[in-house]
Amino acid sequence: MPSCLVVPRGTIIQALRIIEDEHRSLAAVIHGMQYLVRDIREHGTKPSFEALAAMIYYIDAFPERFHHPKEDEYLFPRLRMRWPQSGPLLDRLETEHRTGAHKIRTLEQALARYQAGGEGEFPYSAAPVDDYADFHWKHMRAEEKEVLPLAKEHLTREDWDAIDEAFLGHADPLVGVDSGAEFRGLFRRIVNLAPPPIGLGPVAGERRKR
Repeated sequence: MPSCLVVPRGTIIQALRIIEDEHRSLAAVIHGMQYLVRDIREHGTKPSFEALAAMIYYIDAFPERFHHPKEDEYLFPRLRMRWPQSGPLLDRLETEHRTGAHKIRTLEQALARYQAGGEGEFPYSAAPVDDYADFHWKHMRAEEKEVLPLAKEHLTREDWDAIDEAFLGHADPLVGVDSGAEFRGLFRRIVNLAPPPIGLGPVAGERRKR
């Protein structure tokens, strides 16, 4: 490929910033969910089911409707075309996008089981949180340490213009609203529901006396 097609070093690419910002938002919510679970496990704190449910909804709706489709439809195909050697890596990450959706269903079921069954169901609900978090960190690390550097090296200005347009556009055809505003509002709700130090909500119950 002629070098003149490659984006010059130092060029600001909006999609890269957006992808990294969206990863940070998802990471913050997952860290928050882990914190709440750890606080229940280690201190016997009363669970905040409303905060946990909002977090699970966020990590479900945000990647599945808003983030992963843009990677699958715009970033990955362009990279696959420009650098075919990336095919096995991209195949794996696309499979992980689908696997992640199944893991989120497990999270939803585990939370419902815990809320309905009480304290004895907590261990069965905590395990899927740890599993999903570990899965997510590995997936995000592969995208940021492997895919994005390859994209910076091999994609052209034309490629990035199309990818930028996709990531800058927030119209959600499924619900007909501005998805950016929708998810920013949900993120604020999580912050207001979650207790300190991860949010601004009320302290998550008193420590139970053992």
